[in-house]
Amino acid sequence: MADLDQMELANPEHMAYQGIGIRFVSLLIDGIIIGIIFGALGTILGVGMMERGTAPWSWGLFYFIFYIGYYTYLEGSRGQTIGKMITKIKVVREDGKPIDMSQAFTRNILRIIDGIIGYLIGAILIWRSDKKQRLGDFVAKTIVVKAKN
Repeated sequence: MADLDQMELANPEHMAYQGIGIRFVSLLIDGIIIGIIFGALGTILGVGMMERGTAPWSWGLFYFIFYIGYYTYLEGSRGQTIGKMITKIKVVREDGKPIDMSQAFTRNILRIIDGIIGYLIGAILIWRSDKKQRLGDFVAKTIVVKAKN
């Protein structure tokens, strides 16, 4: 059975590339999780209370670092964020092997471009790609597939 799984992973034609719908649901779940964490931290720390509801620029920088770190660490170590675990999708190399931290960072830092206009850039690239890759996936040589677990 393990040999069959390895053969499927080694043969890209057998990989179930995942499109925009399920990836959007995963992104939404992760966004809610990150929002809850930052909402709780902001409440505890009183961020924005002194400046009529505006957060200092350092809070925005911290949010950006946490956001990129969340995706990079979870995808680089597990291939899945919490949203991807729930939706049963996974990030792997184009050959089906697990990605490393460098690939995870590359694909996630490029969310800056993919995320322009509400992820419209990423969506267009996914629609036009045979492997359903956004810019971050293309540059990092990764794909999003149905998880086996």
